[in-house]
Amino acid sequence: MYKLLLCLRYLRTRWIALASIISVTLGVATLIVVNSVMSGFTTEMRDRLHGILSDVVFESHSLGGFSDVEAHTAKIREVLGDDLEGITATVHVPAMLNFQFRGRWVTRQVNLIGIDEATYASVSDFSKYLMHPENQKQLSFRLREDGYNERIPDNPGWEHRRARVEQERAFYQKQQPAKRPGSVEQAQGDGNSYVTDTNRDPFATQFYREGPPVIDPNAKQGELFDEAKEQYSGMILGIGITTIRRANDEGEVEDFFLCKPGDDVKITLPTTGTPPQAVSETFTIVDMYESKMSEYDSSFAFVPLPKLQQLRGMIDPQSGRRAVTSIQLKLREGADLAAVADKLRAEFPSEVYPYRIQTWMEMQGPLLQAVQMETTVLNILLFMIIAVAGFGILATFYMIVVEKTKDIGVLKSLGAPNRGVMAIFLSYGLSLGMVGSGVGMVLGVVFVININRIAAGLEYVTGQEVFDPAIYYFREIPTILSPWTISWIVVGAMLIAVLASVLPALRAARLHPVEALRYE
Repeated sequence: MYKLLLCLRYLRTRWIALASIISVTLGVATLIVVNSVMSGFTTEMRDRLHGILSDVVFESHSLGGFSDVEAHTAKIREVLGDDLEGITATVHVPAMLNFQFRGRWVTRQVNLIGIDEATYASVSDFSKYLMHPENQKQLSFRLREDGYNERIPDNPGWEHRRARVEQERAFYQKQQPAKRPGSVEQAQGDGNSYVTDTNRDPFATQFYREGPPVIDPNAKQGELFDEAKEQYSGMILGIGITTIRRANDEGEVEDFFLCKPGDDVKITLPTTGTPPQAVSETFTIVDMYESKMSEYDSSFAFVPLPKLQQLRGMIDPQSGRRAVTSIQLKLREGADLAAVADKLRAEFPSEVYPYRIQTWMEMQGPLLQAVQMETTVLNILLFMIIAVAGFGILATFYMIVVEKTKDIGVLKSLGAPNRGVMAIFLSYGLSLGMVGSGVGMVLGVVFVININRIAAGLEYVTGQEVFDPAIYYFREIPTILSPWTISWIVVGAMLIAVLASVLPALRAARLHPVEALRYE
């Protein structure tokens, strides 16, 4: 009982102990906040990276890709067996995208991806990132009449397309004098021949189909192509390609759309010939894609796989075989990604086949490792704060031992054992650690729960942006409170406090009663 009484007495009379408690409290709270925020960012990033990328990517080194897709698919199914859940073929190619905004041409560099609308959603979470709910259920490259996400203004879809075409025609008719009948020219576009009436304005040009129809399978030769009623081949664009993200007067993040579903864009890309040649094509935006990973939202554009294969010349004219640049695989839940990749590498060795086989974690390895390294370094640096508090406890205890030498001598002369004297100081250190860790844990958890409110308050007081969603593509600061992480932080802080009290406790326990009372 005397050990507890003396420990409490020292705690009440030593204000320097309060400084040690505050140091431990701040260290624990900071560690909890930093780990929760870093865990939130890491989890969000991993989920979105994995949602975009399939589990395993079977990729060709050549932009021309490889043929015999059916044979490769069958072999992969045979090798993986029940581990395989979904499979699809894609074509990836760098391209330039152009669109008009207020009479000016805007150019963007994009990663053009040809996908199979029937199977692509089976290997990734691509569909859930689309803006139209029907496309989230079943992907389609057809322009929808309405129903797009309310974030896209001005009734995107067919209503916007009809209004735009009508406005362009009215504007051009006001600007141009009446023209006399002129000649008829032959025009080429998207693999089909058209006849264009040169007397018509460029905004309202109507094409007479002479080749196979592009969009409407029921269209007949000689029919007019009316942009107000028909679309070009569909395209799904990353939302960052055609938007500017900014904060409004209320501080809320909003997107300013340069173009939206219903508008047309032009794509220029290289063919697979030797040397490659540039080909251009017009596409109609049918939906927007938002994964909230700026790297992808600002560069990915998706088009129908057959259309892209046709544009690039990836169809063998004799056999009709179509080439692709990659095959993407979705594995069953719990499958070992590394083991599956090793099986495929053994079946398709790099010495024989010009393929690169990677898991999604290997493809994003440098990014994931950088985040992990940053988290580790931050934890080490922040634990040094608690270590500083430990040295403060060590110095405080040595002072107490020196000042209480007489008291220690009296205790030992009255029969207090060495272990009992030592337990006084160890209990003192443990008490400091428990109080500091407990208060720090409460403060850290409360801070994490209210971190977005605190950030908003700091922005209001300082007038500076604390967390810019336009950069991170997160609406709020993501956090995850892990009981395991909180536990090891609290236990680690208490352990440091106890270890800091070991040396002073040993010195007090080794004091001889005669030596302690000699000068009294």
